[in-house]
Amino acid sequence: MSYNLAQVHEAVSAANPDRPAIITADGALTYQDLTDQSRQFAHALVQRGLGCNRERASLAGHESGQDHLAIYLHNGPEYVVSMLGSFKARVAPFNVNYRYVAEELLYLLDNSSARAIVFHDAFAPTLAQVLPSLPDVKLLVQVPDGSGNGLLDGAVRYDDFLAEGSTDPISLDWSPDDLYILYTGGTTGMPKGVLWRQHDIFIGAMGGRPFGKAEPIPSLEAIVEASINGGVRMMSVAPLMHGAAQWATFNAFTGGNTIVFVRDPTRLDPADVWATVERESVLSLQIVGDAMGRPLVDELERNSYNLSGLLALVSGGAALNSSIKERFLEIAPHAIVLDAVGSSETGAQMGHTSAKGSTSTGTFDPGPETSVVSADLSHELTAGSDETGWLAQRGHVPLGYLGDAAKTAATFPVIGGIRFAVPGDRANWRADGVIELLGRDSVTINSGGEKIYAEEVEQALAHHPAVYDVIVVGRPSERWGSEVVAVVQLAEGASASDEELLAEAERHVARYKLPKAFVYRDALQRSPAGKADYRWAKATALEA
Repeated sequence: MSYNLAQVHEAVSAANPDRPAIITADGALTYQDLTDQSRQFAHALVQRGLGCNRERASLAGHESGQDHLAIYLHNGPEYVVSMLGSFKARVAPFNVNYRYVAEELLYLLDNSSARAIVFHDAFAPTLAQVLPSLPDVKLLVQVPDGSGNGLLDGAVRYDDFLAEGSTDPISLDWSPDDLYILYTGGTTGMPKGVLWRQHDIFIGAMGGRPFGKAEPIPSLEAIVEASINGGVRMMSVAPLMHGAAQWATFNAFTGGNTIVFVRDPTRLDPADVWATVERESVLSLQIVGDAMGRPLVDELERNSYNLSGLLALVSGGAALNSSIKERFLEIAPHAIVLDAVGSSETGAQMGHTSAKGSTSTGTFDPGPETSVVSADLSHELTAGSDETGWLAQRGHVPLGYLGDAAKTAATFPVIGGIRFAVPGDRANWRADGVIELLGRDSVTINSGGEKIYAEEVEQALAHHPAVYDVIVVGRPSERWGSEVVAVVQLAEGASASDEELLAEAERHVARYKLPKAFVYRDALQRSPAGKADYRWAKATALEA
C-alpha cells in the first residue's frame, strides 16, 4: 500500500465525521468541518492555477515539480487547514519560522521558490519589507489575529479565500510521490528544505507505522477501522512550524483522535497549558526539551492541577533533563515521560520511556529503520561496535534538499547499496542494542584533541537547581585550540558560583569536558520550538 496524506485524512474523516478534530478556546471543529474547510482551501488554490506541474518520475531528488505554499502562522486551525488544503490541491506547503527578521525571511521565501503565502496579520509588516524582492509570489492569504495590522496590498482575507472554494471532493490524482516539505530550523546553519515523498514521511513519522511496531499499517481500510476506536485528546505545546508538532498532529488525525490548542499560541503560558490539559482531559502532551519542560514543571510545583487523565509527557526535538522528569513524575506518578528522537532528515528514529523511580536521558531504543554507520560512511555498524559513528536512518528517508544536489548527496549517502539519511549526530551502538546519542557534530567542540559534545555538557550543568537554561559552545583558545564555554541563565532569585556549577557537572561528565568559562545572561535565545540557537550562543561567548 502506498499512502498520500490527503487520501488518509479524507478516509479517516469520512469514518468519523462528527468527532472533534480540533478543540480551541473558541470552540471545536469536527472532522467534517476540517474536511470541508480543507477542500475549500484546495479548490481555491486550484482555481488560482496552483498545483503539480511535473510528476516525480522526471525529477532528481533535490527537485520539486509542485508549487510551494509558505505557512507563516502561529498555531491554530488555519495552520492545519492550510496544510491539508495544500496537500489536497497537490501544492507543497512548508513551515516558516515566525521569529525571522526580514533578511532571514527573504532568504527562506526565495530559497523555497514560494508561490503563495498564508500569514497572520502580526507578520504583515515584516512580509511587506521583502515582497518587492519576491516577484514569483502570486497569492497572499492573510489571517486576522487582533494585532491591528491592515490587509497588505493584493492580499485576500482567509475567510474570503475559503469562500472561493467548494466543499465538494477534489478530483485530482493524489500521488504517494507528492511532496511534504520541512525546513530545518537554521540554528546551526542556513535553513534547508527537506523534500519527503508523502508516503515515506507518513510511514516514518505521521502515523503510518503503529507506535512500537516494525511494520507499517497494511491498508487504508485498516487505518480507517482503527480510527473508529480513537477519540482521545492530544496536545502539542510546540509550534506547528516545528516538525515534531506537525508529526504529533498528523499522528492524532491518523488515529481518529482530537488535537487541542492552548488559548494563546503566541507564547508559552504554563498556567494556560495545564488548565487546558485539566479541562480537556488531555491524554498526551508533546513539548520540546528543557526550554518548555522546566517552566511547565515549575508551574506544577506552584499550583495544583488535576492530571489524572494525562498518561504521557512526550519530548521531541530536544533532550529533557532527567531532573525535570523526576520532578514531573513526583507530581504525576501514574504517567510516563517519553523522549522521542528524530530530525527533519530522518523522521522519528528512537525513543526512551521513563517512569517514576526510573529516569535517565541520552540512551534510546532504536526504531525498525534506525542504524549507526561508520565515521567514514563506508559501512553500517552493528550493535556492540567499539566505534563511534553517525546516527542514521534507512528505508523511508527523504528525497533530498530543495535545490541543492551537493548537500543532498552528502546527507543521503548510499552505503552497501542502501540509501541512508545521515544528518550529523554522533552515536554509539551498545552491545545491548541501545543507542547512546552523543550530539550534533556541528556543535561538537574539539578541545585539547578531545571531542566534547555540547549537549552532554548542557545536560550535566542542567542538574544544578540554580540553572534555568544553558547552551554550551566552543570558542578559540591558544592553549586548547577550542575551549568549552557555558552560556547560562540562572533561575529567578537563584545564585550559583562557577565553582558550584562545575562541582555539579563533574558528577555527570569527565573533568576534561567541564567548561573553562561561564557567561551569564538574563535570557537565552532559542527557536520558537525551544531548540538552542548555537549561532547566537557562540557570538555571545566570543563577545564575552
